[in-house]
Amino acid sequence: MQLDSIDLAILSTLQSNGRISNTALAEKVGLSPSACSRRLDNLEKSGTIRGYHTRVSNKALGYALTAIVHISLSGQFRKTLREFEEAITRCPNVLACYLTSGEYDYILRIAARDLADYERIHRDWLSSLPHVVRINSSFALREVIDRPNIGIATDRL
Repeated sequence: MQLDSIDLAILSTLQSNGRISNTALAEKVGLSPSACSRRLDNLEKSGTIRGYHTRVSNKALGYALTAIVHISLSGQFRKTLREFEEAITRCPNVLACYLTSGEYDYILRIAARDLADYERIHRDWLSSLPHVVRINSSFALREVIDRPNIGIATDRL
């Protein structure tokens, strides 16, 4: 989908206030409420807008530890990757998983309550994943930036 300046203005506004009413959004981007609603529907149907979420603090839920985990597999064959990816989706503590280039095959971001909880995750989940030959874990000392999305430059057109 080709985004024009109005689409970008809608997206930018929603990124800063996802709870804005359609009427207020329409006014902010210079459209009628019905035209704004149609645009919003198109952005949702095209997959440009992937959902609306409440960002809850992991720490508030008792998950004070963030682990960054690098995983190496026995190979990067299609079957190997598929089996690993299917298995990793079942681990509830994995917040993000990326197939990467470089020394490791995957990078994970994991939430744990504490070191003992991470040990459990490592033992019960990570170590039992198919085709894993190496796990390297690092622990976040402090969160500096956690952006949900990149900012939208509405002047790019």
